[in-house]
Amino acid sequence: MNRSPQVARLWGLARQHGMDRRRFFQALTAGGAAAVLAACVEPRDAEQAAATDSAARAASPAPGPAWFKDTSPFIVHDDGKSLEARLENMQGLITPVRYFFVRNNSVSLDVDVESWRLSIEGDAVTSPIQLKYDDIRQMPSRTLVSYLECAGNHRAMFDLVRGQKAKGTQWRTGGVGNGEWTGVPLGELLRLAGVTDDAANVLLIGLDTESPEEGFRRVVSAEKALHPDTLLAYGMNGEALPRDHGFPLRALIPGWVGSTNVKWLGRIVVSKSPIWTRNNTTSYVLIGDSYRPEGEASGKVTTTQVIKSALALPWPAELEAETRRIHGFAHSPDGPIDRVEWSVDSGRTWKPVEALTPQVQYSWARFEFGWDPRPGEYTIMTRATDAVGNTQPEEIPFNEKGYLFNQPLPHPVRVT
Repeated sequence: MNRSPQVARLWGLARQHGMDRRRFFQALTAGGAAAVLAACVEPRDAEQAAATDSAARAASPAPGPAWFKDTSPFIVHDDGKSLEARLENMQGLITPVRYFFVRNNSVSLDVDVESWRLSIEGDAVTSPIQLKYDDIRQMPSRTLVSYLECAGNHRAMFDLVRGQKAKGTQWRTGGVGNGEWTGVPLGELLRLAGVTDDAANVLLIGLDTESPEEGFRRVVSAEKALHPDTLLAYGMNGEALPRDHGFPLRALIPGWVGSTNVKWLGRIVVSKSPIWTRNNTTSYVLIGDSYRPEGEASGKVTTTQVIKSALALPWPAELEAETRRIHGFAHSPDGPIDRVEWSVDSGRTWKPVEALTPQVQYSWARFEFGWDPRPGEYTIMTRATDAVGNTQPEEIPFNEKGYLFNQPLPHPVRVT
């Protein structure tokens, strides 16, 4: 076989996964390297694979407008895929859908729920299945409160605070929201498909075929997939999941970076071997001098979020000189927020906030403090600490794509 080094490597990988030469070239011709890599973790039974492909075609969603929701409350980023929330619009613990940020890798989808199917397959399940929307809705459900945050939230601060601009959408503080989610534990569906004890990775694949890899995808560990609080959600804030947020079904993985919470979910592949894709080799990876590559990744793969806090004020903010209450939000993947402190002298002295709301499940915390400023220029900083002792660090190492920035933010405020 006359082949390039890349094709040779792909052929070697395909043979390791039991793929014959005919199927290898069919996959390569149909979809290139991405199709071969996906086929390496597909079921080896040809009839099952054909049935899966047929169902996927039947459920192909129609692309809608870039977004379905009113974009006026948001900062609309130039990438055409990101609606950044304004924290000043948020008062209570639960973020209303109309203010909940959106991060897409293509336009939002308008999925025909009648033809939609969810397939669960791979070499670590004994009974591959396809489920209709009603099948999932009829299963016992759970409702939990959890914040959801883009891995790149606060990315712009590498430039604004450190003078080092990272690649990607320049989120400030609004790539985060706190929702009430209803769905079925992913583990229950995996057990229905006969997940095996030696399952290692679970690959979640969306129907957004205009995204990289022709369907946005992320890998989670089997252990996290089987956690009872890892949901496949079909409800948000007491209503059906909105189209911009992944209708009919999305993953909800509390405490993990937003990209892992795949929207418009259509396919799940369960594998006995580690799965490497674009989104855990070069994207959603901490790449820089301080991060050692792991597996096939160019750096440290992002999984869980980090402890953060932010003020619910515009950036920069302009306020009148009067006594006022200022609030903000803080969250941590490692447990409830234990305390939040604030400073108006660049962090030389810190005061505890006067009010910190109790948190349920994986919710963020709302904090509040009183301030009586005179006219002038100020920089307000906040610093959160969680119940296990994690505190926002004074400085973090730079990474090329600006993920997981969580230094205390120097929020500029002008008082007139």
